Amino acid sequence: MFSIGDKVSVLDEAINGVVVGFKKEDVIIETEDGFTMTYSVNELVNLNKTSDLKSFTSNQSLSQILKEKEEEKKRSFVKEKKSRKDEFVLEVDLHIEKLVPSKKGMNNYDILTLQMETAKRQLDFAIKNRMPKVVFIHGVGEGVLKAELDFLLGRYDGISFQDANYQKYGLGATEVYIKQNPNR
Repeated sequence: MFSIGDKVSVLDEAINGVVVGFKKEDVIIETEDGFTMTYSVNELVNLNKTSDLKSFTSNQSLSQILKEKEEEKKRSFVKEKKSRKDEFVLEVDLHIEKLVPSKKGMNNYDILTLQMETAKRQLDFAIKNRMPKVVFIHGVGEGVLKAELDFLLGRYDGISFQDANYQKYGLGATEVYIKQNPNR
C-alpha cells in the first residue's frame, strides 16, 4: 500500500511527510519539519494514490478532504443558566489545617475556639455584605464542631441552615441561607 518516497498525510493530525521506511506493521515517515515519526498504516493517507481515496470518500475530492482536515472544528458550548440566588456562594473550610499554618501547641479547646470564631466572623461578613448563602465545611469527625456550629447558627435570627449538598460536599458541610431584609 505504501512505498518509500510516497507523500503521506496523517489522518487525525496536521502532519504531512514522506515515507522513509517500515517497521513491522508500521510506517516510518519524515515530516516536512524533518522529524522522523512512526504511524500505523491505517493512520496515514497516501497522497500519491488518489484513486485509493475515491473508493472511501464517495465522490469527495482529495482537496475537500484535506481542507476539512485542516479546518478547526468549532465547539459548541451550552451555557448553563443560573438564577441570581446561585450567583455566589461563600465556602468556608473550618478544618484547622486550612486556618493556621501549624496547629502545634494548640489543644482541642484552642482549635475549636478558633474554628468557631472563624465561622462567626465569616457569617457576620456574609450577612453584612448581603450574601444569600454560606457553606461551612466542617468534616465528619466526632461531630463536636458540627454541634457547636449548629448552636451558633441557632442564635441568629433571619437565617436557616441544613446539611449541604451531599454530592458536592459529602456529609461534612452545613449550608446556611441568609434571609435578606429589604429595609436594611
